[in-house]
Amino acid sequence: MDDASTRRALLKAGLAAGLLSLAGRTRAGAWLDQGFDNGWRELVPYPQKMPLMRITTRPVHLETPFSQFDRGLITPNEAVFVRYHLAGHPLDIDPSSHTLTINGKVKQPLTLTLADLQKRFETVRQTVVMQCAGNGRGLSQPRVQGAQLGNGSMACVEMAGARLADVLAAADVLDGARQIACRGTDQPALEQTPAFIRSLDLTDARRPEAMIAWEMNGEPLPVLNGYPLRLVMPGFYAAYWIKHLSHIEVLDHVFDGWFASQAYTVPDTSDNGVPPGTKPDKTARLTRMKARSFITHPAHGDAIAAPDGRLALRGIAFDGGSGIRRVDVSADGGVNWRQAELGAETGRFAFRPWTLTLDDVKPGPLTLMARATANDGQVQPLVQPWNPGGYARDVVERVEIVVAEAKR
Repeated sequence: MDDASTRRALLKAGLAAGLLSLAGRTRAGAWLDQGFDNGWRELVPYPQKMPLMRITTRPVHLETPFSQFDRGLITPNEAVFVRYHLAGHPLDIDPSSHTLTINGKVKQPLTLTLADLQKRFETVRQTVVMQCAGNGRGLSQPRVQGAQLGNGSMACVEMAGARLADVLAAADVLDGARQIACRGTDQPALEQTPAFIRSLDLTDARRPEAMIAWEMNGEPLPVLNGYPLRLVMPGFYAAYWIKHLSHIEVLDHVFDGWFASQAYTVPDTSDNGVPPGTKPDKTARLTRMKARSFITHPAHGDAIAAPDGRLALRGIAFDGGSGIRRVDVSADGGVNWRQAELGAETGRFAFRPWTLTLDDVKPGPLTLMARATANDGQVQPLVQPWNPGGYARDVVERVEIVVAEAKR
């Protein structure tokens, strides 16, 4: 059986049976606490995935256990989170017949297979962060509607594919074009549910980092992460990264479909926040990711030894593409800060590692905080601006640990 046939068999046997049956019964398994009210999640296996935290079954929504981010900068394919908006998942994907159509305001409409893309266009690779716009939503105070996520709906992966700009150039975009509208093959389960179509300004679509990807971490895209083609917009929240990409329409106007104009919007204020519990007077479409940093070791809730009063910390930071300038760490709840040492940069859109060793650490409770500063001047806030969607969380996170008494 060739690779394509194997994947089709995987889809039919794994997804068609597994996804539907999971909706009707509970499987015993391990559970993880996300650290907020109603935050317990069951770890469940899906095709091509290690056990991930199940947020919903239909549509499939799986979150990565946060401990994964301390195991290396690159998130393995099996550990990458999964987020679908529509319950009509594609269950029979043949890469030889799957096509991508580019039409609309172009001189030369195109219909391309995966093989066409690989043959006609230069293959490029880049390491990028993919992050759900609602990453951390479950930590919002007061709580908001939507999937109650911890901070595991992110990944750092190497993507390979063709430049979106090259494909648009081959279609010869007409003067006056303003946006592209993109969709995949997943479908709504109900007629009244809008199609998942996202739009991008043409200037963003033509950025050299924008891609039509077919490979992740050196392998074909996992089924649940968009096989065989996925739009990749480094620096933008993953709602723009259309899975099972099948259609790009070039438009001479701003697309106003529900998922483009009403979903994934934030208050049009300087910090995208409003007073808790209120609605914004005006909204803006959420696009580029904000600067974030995380402590990956030690973990929240750990009881840990500090031999000779020394405690080694490590973590990651990223932003929307300007790159990370510095990370500062506090061990006293934000009163004093020390600059961490940044590791090598593998790309301005990737996780940037950092380390710091604290000295003279005393036994007892300790509040650790890490704050990133991006090259474009962004600095993480100490208080999270509130918005009704719980989007674009970027607050300095707190990690509470207990330093154990030294053994005598």
